Amino acid sequence: MLKTAVSVLLAIILSACGISSSNETASVVPSESESIVSVESDVPGEISEKEREDDNDILVAYFSRTGENYDVGVIEKGNTAIVAEIIAAQTGGELFEIKTVNAYPENYEECTEIAQSEKSEKARPELAESIDNLDSYDTIYLGYPIWWGDMPMAVYTFLESNDFAGKTIISFCTHAGSGLSGTVENISTACPGATVKTGLAIAGTTAQNDKAVAEQSVTEWLK
Repeated sequence: MLKTAVSVLLAIILSACGISSSNETASVVPSESESIVSVESDVPGEISEKEREDDNDILVAYFSRTGENYDVGVIEKGNTAIVAEIIAAQTGGELFEIKTVNAYPENYEECTEIAQSEKSEKARPELAESIDNLDSYDTIYLGYPIWWGDMPMAVYTFLESNDFAGKTIISFCTHAGSGLSGTVENISTACPGATVKTGLAIAGTTAQNDKAVAEQSVTEWLK
């Protein structure tokens, strides 16, 4: 009974923190249990077909997780990955997935425990790949799930390992009710010299279970 009570309490806490159980272990899994939200008017508009063909200076970098996630069960494609692909398709941007050398557990509770520990320790997980041609991009759409009210620590590794001075970073996230949760300010701190704009927050459940709504939200956001 005690174990059951602890599990219920953990689920309540994680939900409040925006950790879900979908393909991103809801952001740690990106939680995604509400509808589209949070769009800022200072984000660049949707580009034309010709611009998409000619413009190759857009990067869509994202961290996402598969496996057991909050509110969406076991998923094969992460919530944030779904949104990142939609953004890349509509902007002509190049996709780059932020992956860690050591993969996170498929099990939701195990993943949330590791995520909490990494946040407490301000860990910087080693990444499996790096970007050699970052200078080729002027605009970076940065996507991530909300884990324990913040970006996954691997996203900080990515930001701190590269020089974003003079570039524009536009954030987007998947969540379980927390929205962007102050992460825009954290990105600004991690990337001095970059122009950081508030972006789009989409519930993990929307990204995973209602792609048409997610696509419409991205389209409206990019206008």
